[in-house]
Amino acid sequence: MKILRAEFIRSCLTTEQLPSGTIPEFAFAGRSNVGKSSLINTLLQRRGLAKVSRTPGKTRALNLFAVSTDDPTMPHCHIVDLPGYGYAKVSKSVRAQWAPLVEGYLANRDQLLAVVLLVESRVPREQDGDTIAWLASIGCSPIVVATKADKLKAGERVGALRRLCDVLAIQNREALIPFSSVTKEGRDRLWAALLLRVRT
Repeated sequence: MKILRAEFIRSCLTTEQLPSGTIPEFAFAGRSNVGKSSLINTLLQRRGLAKVSRTPGKTRALNLFAVSTDDPTMPHCHIVDLPGYGYAKVSKSVRAQWAPLVEGYLANRDQLLAVVLLVESRVPREQDGDTIAWLASIGCSPIVVATKADKLKAGERVGALRRLCDVLAIQNREALIPFSSVTKEGRDRLWAALLLRVRT
């Protein structure tokens, strides 16, 4: 699939600021510094579109990107970069603002077709499992992507991904998508998974 256009359109601090219409949306969630911005840039083949920061907790709004493709199944879509979770140094008041914004969006947005949950391939986190459980409670089955797969040595890769599935209670290990923004591994698989949500 070829990306014809990809551009940042707005940051939303409330769900009321989200665009109306029927363009399908895909939300990207994960812990702070799990590699969301790098993944979005790789997925859209645009360097620097989503701003990469070394400061955890930098994203504090719903950041929307408009995308046009050459695939007739999905000529247009919105990519939504959600604030990262799990960063302790962000103030409690800020985190209190994030929770209703993100949870309200995920639970009530009709245009949302899929949630892509990013987890780090080398470091399984209990909080990621809690997120999967919460998403399941609102009827959402996320597409789980294991980032920074290039950092896994060949001899530890199978064991690391199996351990990740065990910690996150992922039954179908084939559904886990290893991804690397360095080697571009997983890009085509992730697009295929997103297109499947459009078609079903």
